[in-house]
Amino acid sequence: MSHPGPYAAPHLVRSPLGGTVVAVLRGPGERVGATTALVVVESMKMEHPVPAGVAGVVASLEVGVGEQIGVDAPVATVAPEESASAPQEAVAVADLDRIRPDLAQALARRDLTRDSARPEAVRRRHTTGHRTARENVADLVEPGSFVEYGSLPVAAQRSRRDLEDLIATTPADGIVTGLGRVNADAQRHGECMILAYDYTVLAGTQGFFNHKKTDRALRLAHRRRMPVVVLAEGGGGRPGDVDAAHIVASGLDVETFAHMGRLSGWVPTVAVVTGRCFAGNAAVAGCCDVVIATRDATIGMAGPAMIEGGGLGRFAPEEIGPMSVQGPNGVVDIVVEDDAAAIAAARRYLGYVQGSRADWSARDQRELRVGIPENRKQAYAVRSLIEILADTDSVLELRAEFGVGIVTALVRIEGMPMGLVANNPAHLGGAIDADAADKLARFLQLCDAHGLPIVSLCDTPGFMVGPEAERAATVRHVSRLFVVGANLRVPLITIVLRKAYGLGAQAMAGGGFREPVATIAWPTGEVGGMGLEGAVRLGYARELEAIADPDRRAARFDDLVEQHYAQGKATNAAMLGEIDEVIDPAETRAWIRATLGDAIPGDATPSPAGHRFIDTW
Repeated sequence: MSHPGPYAAPHLVRSPLGGTVVAVLRGPGERVGATTALVVVESMKMEHPVPAGVAGVVASLEVGVGEQIGVDAPVATVAPEESASAPQEAVAVADLDRIRPDLAQALARRDLTRDSARPEAVRRRHTTGHRTARENVADLVEPGSFVEYGSLPVAAQRSRRDLEDLIATTPADGIVTGLGRVNADAQRHGECMILAYDYTVLAGTQGFFNHKKTDRALRLAHRRRMPVVVLAEGGGGRPGDVDAAHIVASGLDVETFAHMGRLSGWVPTVAVVTGRCFAGNAAVAGCCDVVIATRDATIGMAGPAMIEGGGLGRFAPEEIGPMSVQGPNGVVDIVVEDDAAAIAAARRYLGYVQGSRADWSARDQRELRVGIPENRKQAYAVRSLIEILADTDSVLELRAEFGVGIVTALVRIEGMPMGLVANNPAHLGGAIDADAADKLARFLQLCDAHGLPIVSLCDTPGFMVGPEAERAATVRHVSRLFVVGANLRVPLITIVLRKAYGLGAQAMAGGGFREPVATIAWPTGEVGGMGLEGAVRLGYARELEAIADPDRRAARFDDLVEQHYAQGKATNAAMLGEIDEVIDPAETRAWIRATLGDAIPGDATPSPAGHRFIDTW
């Protein structure tokens, strides 16, 4: 009986693609494995090894170096061998710890952008009492979650400075941009776009590539609908980027500010300022929903050089927009002590627009029963009531130093984020002046844009009146409340704590008592078309003037006020259907959850066609 020889029928090897043969690796008579490359074909600037396909001996080559071949063209023939005698291909095991030269070069270049490569710059930064941009970013995001976009650009100054110098001193062209998770947990992914101007690089100024990176980041945030955090410290536009001089005349076609403005009301935005912030940097910060600043920060639309250049005098940076100015005038929403507190406040603000929390606690709500003095003329601290009403440690007040007749705060009720507004009876008796109206109107816009339902605690004698008030353009400022309130998409509940008089009370109810999902009152509530005393003086002027005896006149006045109070008492208003209910103050949270509980935070976020921006003021 005969046995088969060592070779079977020849195997024809064909090229899987067309191209040029650039190398012949094996010749006739050589033993090859199935994966051994016989020739290399170049196609579209890429080299493609052509394997034998079977183990055996090369019988013949059909092509030579430089020959142009087509798809399926014969390359070689291989006489297959039986598996027992076929050469065994060694399986290459890659060393996963080996750093190839190209990777080593890339890693070394990236390392030059880190704080560790610039110890002297970091030291100088720390001597000011502030952290570096990268340190603040690391504190803001979840550990290990930050991915940086554009770490390699340097300042556009190669025509006047050595590249090595620019790499060492202008990393990332003065702004760190990228994605990171903030407040991430099982319910929230927490992805945010982070832009951190780096004051250790050319004073955080906005250079040519700096703007390109910023625009790229803001476009992505808009497209992916991600919250944006801007660490805005910096000196504004940078005049020293001479490399761009031949293609830039003014730079006024830069898109950064339009991109930033376009995000308003579309995604939550928050600016953090931990030092000097002037010109373009200040404009970016001013576009944000919320501005957080350290107490030693200064914010202005121009720095000292530009002010002096305009012939307006010489000023130190600390004299231009300090927090003693920008807190009370409303530019800054939250003033904090240091960088750590600023970053914590930014995380906290974002938490309200990221959704509800399962873990919460609250104080004994019976404390609200004694929150309003029995003397209807006695002032009280409305912030104390808010702290009792809201979940423990959940109150974040905005613009506390501005428009002090109104309190605007983000709160949680049973873990659900909401906006809360309240009249402050300790200032002007709770009357709404021009500043308070602006503060309230913008806060309502912020809540509406980000889908936060609103709780309104009403205790106001109405709008502020008088010649002095009119000098502040009160007519226009307070009327904003009716325009904004009438167009709210989020639900509103109004709770009358004590006084609810006139147009001011209607403004606290979104335009009128029928506008909220519920208008309720505590037993201390009183309502009327105007303040009781004013109504009596106006409506009974002749009767009172006719009483000659001052004591009798005063007694009659008090009697009339008491009658009006009885007419406008909350229980009577509820009997007449002007408000929905008079409740035990301890039931307030239950009413809020019952009436606002079906609102989903963020649900009012508009489609592009219905996009509403938030006034910067």
